[in-house]
Amino acid sequence: MEVAILGAGIAGLASAITLHQIGISVRVFERRESVHNLGAGVVCWPNATFVLSQIGILDELCTVAGNVTAMRRTTQNEVELGTLNVQQIDAAMGFPSLAVLREDLMRVLLQRAEECGILIAFNTHATAIERTGDHCRVLFADGTSISPTLIIGADGRMDSKARQYTTKDNRPVYQGFVNWIGIHRWDQPKFDPLEIRDYWGVGARFGVVPVSAYTAYWAGGLAVPERSLYRSRTNLSQLRQTFDGWPAPVSEIVRTATNTTIKCLGLFDHDPVPKWHRDNVLMIGDAAHAALPTSGQGAAQAFEDAWFLAREFSASPGDLENAMARFTQQRLEKTSRIAMGGRMFASSLYNTDAAECASRDRNAIETDYAAMALGMASAWSDGLPIG
Repeated sequence: MEVAILGAGIAGLASAITLHQIGISVRVFERRESVHNLGAGVVCWPNATFVLSQIGILDELCTVAGNVTAMRRTTQNEVELGTLNVQQIDAAMGFPSLAVLREDLMRVLLQRAEECGILIAFNTHATAIERTGDHCRVLFADGTSISPTLIIGADGRMDSKARQYTTKDNRPVYQGFVNWIGIHRWDQPKFDPLEIRDYWGVGARFGVVPVSAYTAYWAGGLAVPERSLYRSRTNLSQLRQTFDGWPAPVSEIVRTATNTTIKCLGLFDHDPVPKWHRDNVLMIGDAAHAALPTSGQGAAQAFEDAWFLAREFSASPGDLENAMARFTQQRLEKTSRIAMGGRMFASSLYNTDAAECASRDRNAIETDYAAMALGMASAWSDGLPIG
């Protein structure tokens, strides 16, 4: 069986590796020149590091990642809202939570793919998927096309050709807020231990995630209700105005940010759909189940897709339809729950009503964070042989 994967992001590369491990021939097609700078950083929670161990790169990733120990929540006025013990989650699930710069994660994934002999074609922009006879073919911008046995769309949330072919509608849903993202480095040690800092305001939130004592990636979020307005209201001066007077390290980060060191992204996701394949086209990752950053599980669910994909194709050799149907059955409920949970949390974090935000903060103070940690571990372990 010949498989073509559209997209060399986390889902695409991890799936190429897991399919190669079970003897399937894979080629990857990526529309960009590189995938190293697609974001600032990610936390690979234990369900992600389980998959990383399965594809043989967990030890390598540990050399460039930081093992985060906790997440501290405070208000923009430095009122303590509570601390989530990440080590409790790790102990319950049996794998570490690693914060890593995205460029380092992608470098490790690309290196593993190259070791497997997986061919990756960059600057290869898929423009459409169309049916020809019993199978489908992918059309590229340079006029070429391919007709593999299976087309896997790991081509993202914004313009997935696989989602367009499968569902007839690949338009993502704008969720009313934007994120500035970046990486900040300090001259002196700043984080000991490596605690995620999560600051809540009214209609705004700022997260700082250390990957080492000296380096952190960050995201500053702001409610911008109208999709048509987010590009005109998200310049550097707006970032500084929004987070002026917030506690360190937020104030340090925004004060030194420049237009060349930050990106501002409108935040979109997808409504869950019950079927992820049509004919010999299957969508995975953000193309199938894009979730907001507030879910905390975007990267982890992409890695889980890769693990389940190989598992189902190994269990149903020669039966493409059954393997795709079982894969969707295994993944749909969990990814839908995570996506909807991310939306709900975002609506709370980016609420612009001060009284409702005050009530939200009081609820956070009263939260049983030990029970929350165990609940997260249980939910994230669901379907996996861990925990």
